[in-house]
Amino acid sequence: MKVAFKVDASLHIGSGHVMRCLALADALQATDVQCTFVCRPYPGNMLKTIRAKYSCIELSAVLDPQNTASQGSIADYADWLGCSWQSDASETCEVLRDLQPDWLIVDHYALDSRWEERVQATCGRVMVIDDLANRNHQCQLLLDQNLGRKPADYLQLVPPGCITLVGPQFALLRPEFATARHASLLRRSRTAGLGHLLVSMGGADADNATGLILRSLGSAGLGDRCVVTVVLGQQNPWHENVAAVAATLPCETRVLVNSLSMASLMSEADLAIGAAGATAWERCCLGLPTILLTVAANQVPGARALHDAGAGLHIGGPECIAEGLPEAIGWMRRPGALQGMGANAAAICDGLGTSRIVDHIPRATA
Repeated sequence: MKVAFKVDASLHIGSGHVMRCLALADALQATDVQCTFVCRPYPGNMLKTIRAKYSCIELSAVLDPQNTASQGSIADYADWLGCSWQSDASETCEVLRDLQPDWLIVDHYALDSRWEERVQATCGRVMVIDDLANRNHQCQLLLDQNLGRKPADYLQLVPPGCITLVGPQFALLRPEFATARHASLLRRSRTAGLGHLLVSMGGADADNATGLILRSLGSAGLGDRCVVTVVLGQQNPWHENVAAVAATLPCETRVLVNSLSMASLMSEADLAIGAAGATAWERCCLGLPTILLTVAANQVPGARALHDAGAGLHIGGPECIAEGLPEAIGWMRRPGALQGMGANAAAICDGLGTSRIVDHIPRATA
């Protein structure tokens, strides 16, 4: 079987869409499925990362996408393409006619049923990965891995017979997170206190929320025995700035770029500060308590759901860091706070979602 992925990364789009598609591609490839990616070369793209494992067909360069999304409608995300949806569909169809994939997997907020109908004739079936439930889709399989989402949210948005899979039990995680889960949860059950803090704001962090976090940590009273690990994505344009700020902290602070051992780093951490994007499910799988920041409007519902479930502490956007972060760290140092939040997080996601999705794809072709 052949599967094509239509997905992009950029400084504004971020890296989460590509990362979860790579997790699914790895699982499919393990079952002898041939995977190909179709992407545009936006600034901050992940073409090199994709090509380390898979064929990646590069569409023509267009305008740099802008992060204009705020209200949650399809129009708010149109600029993420950098061109019209009709132009993107035509160029994608040319590629798909040559590939002739059995499945096309689409992970893109700027695309909807109009685009999907246009490309349907050039592929066997269409799977959509979505987080928003804000537009119509023309597909045979839909995934929304977000906490609090219900199949009814898509009832009027997908055609009859579409298989709709919703919730963090279907979160697209790499297998190392499920592998590390038992040891991570066991360590947390035996450890109390904040000795190791992990800061990770995703692959791009275009507005340098990481730098704001580190400046705020200087007044958070961590103490010189606490160890801080900062992880930056390869897309992050603020490496030098972050390293300079990290050097001013009173505690041991290390800055890692494009780490390939996130499951180990999360397992070793007692608390994380992170964005409420795709990595939220990785942290939940490992029972890692998190102070959540929202760096895009589409992250707010997920952050609120995690907060309400006691699996994270949502303090708002980057503008809330200076005042809210020291207070949040103080709250997390209360007796039992870390263990309680970690247990709530672990109950949300077990890390086996990717295999569940793979199991559904053959069923959907029947």
